[in-house]
This record gives sequence, C-alpha cells and structure tokens, in this order.
Amino acid sequence: MLDGLGLDQARGFVFDVDGTLAHRGPDGRAHPQPGAVEVLERIRASGRPLAVFTNGSHVTSETMAGGLREDGIPVEDREMLTPVDSAITYIRRRFPDAPALLFAHDVIRARMVAAGIPQAEGEEAEVVFVAHVDEANLKDMERAARAIARGAPLLTGSYARGYAGANGIIFSRGAMVTAGIAKVTGVRPRIVGKPSKAAVEEISTRLGLPTEEIAVIGDDAGMDIALGRMGGSKTVLVRSGISGAIDLDKLPPRHRPDAVIDGVAELLDVLDAR
Repeated sequence: MLDGLGLDQARGFVFDVDGTLAHRGPDGRAHPQPGAVEVLERIRASGRPLAVFTNGSHVTSETMAGGLREDGIPVEDREMLTPVDSAITYIRRRFPDAPALLFAHDVIRARMVAAGIPQAEGEEAEVVFVAHVDEANLKDMERAARAIARGAPLLTGSYARGYAGANGIIFSRGAMVTAGIAKVTGVRPRIVGKPSKAAVEEISTRLGLPTEEIAVIGDDAGMDIALGRMGGSKTVLVRSGISGAIDLDKLPPRHRPDAVIDGVAELLDVLDAR
C-alpha cells in the first residue's frame, strides 16, 4: 500500500520504537525488527533528518537512545524524543515558573527541574505532570487532586493502555496513576506525549520542518497514526505491533493511516538514498 504515497518526497521521518523498530523481551531489552537498522541508515544516507519518538518516560531521552544503541538500533541522542521533552517545552511555554507536582522517577524530576520547572514541595502545585512511575503514593495523588480542584492542569505523558511487548501488551503505570487522579477530580487529562499538539510542535522543532513534510511510522493507530494526522503528516501503520490485527474499517477517520505495512523492512523499497 506504499505505492503513490510519496514517501520518497518526505523531507523527514518520525518512528515509534516498541512494536515498530523493536520488540522488548521479558528482560526489557529491545530486539530490532527485521529491516529496522537498514531503514534508519537508508534515511540518514539520503541526508534527511529523523526522530524516534517513544512514549516511554522512565529515563531521559539520552539514556533511552544509549540503551537502543546497546541493543543494536543506531539512534543518536539528538534523534530521541520522549514525552518528557515535549512536557518540558509545554510547561515552560504555557505555565512559566509554575511549581509542578511531578509523578516521575528521580532522574526525570531532576531533568525537569534543571530545565527550569520548579518542583512543588507542599500544597503550592500549579501544574501536575504524570510520567512513568513504578509506584505511587496515595497522599501525593490526593495532593494532586486538591491542586487540580484549585485549577491546576493534569498533564500526562501518555494515556494509552500500554505498548507492544514480546509477549503482549505492557500496561502503562503512568496511565493508571493519571486515570486515578482524573476519576476523583472529573478532569480530562491533557496528553503531552503521543498523540498531542505538544508532541507535534516538539517534532517540528527537533527536525526543523513543518510536520506536513514529515512521515510518521508506528504500530499504534490511536497513538502514532493519530499523532501524524494531527500534524498533517503522511502516516504508515506497521502491523508488527499493537495494532496488528485491527480492522481499519472500524477506526475513526482521524486514526486511519495513509498506508499499512507488515513490517518496517517494506519501507526499504521506497527509501532509496538520494
């Protein structure tokens, strides 16, 4: 279904990781999908920029990129994007100097504070942001609910159920915490990872291109394809991940891809180096 899509004319590319470029085993290591390495190298050889956007928010983007390189997927630090990157830009732009209550690992809190986002220590939170967490304290969740009742926005890196693992879906703990806070406050969370306008803006800034000139490739129709559609990008759904058996006719129009492939290796036929 790639014929006529014009991927050879795309000026930049965005890829998902889990289910698209790799599958994660029980050990958490990323196992490259067939053709994944060759696709990235083919794009670089053409002189076009690329980004790899994962909704993982448990480590910094640099650590994420380093882990992928160790697992055999050549991703440079500057090419890696996570919801933490788009959250920092979003919060600094829309809520400058606002104390934030952060549900995140220590390394992510440190990254956000270093980027100029003050961390709320008591009841003064004016923003609540939920990234990946291994556990959540109910007292902190109550603090978040009170802050939201006073008008603080509830931001989340991802509100998807989970992502594709080697043995099926890996559920999102960040979404679990977000859902709990949203339930008691009656507030709709604002997503700042995939899919969101915040992520679209982050991609455009990172690649230095309007998103209408970018192709987005991913395995999740409700996340990756929706992200691409938000930015007017060309979209390719890869059936090697979480949307492998989905009936496209049952998808809402905003989640329907421009093309569908079984695996990223099929992109090689339309990505000849310039």
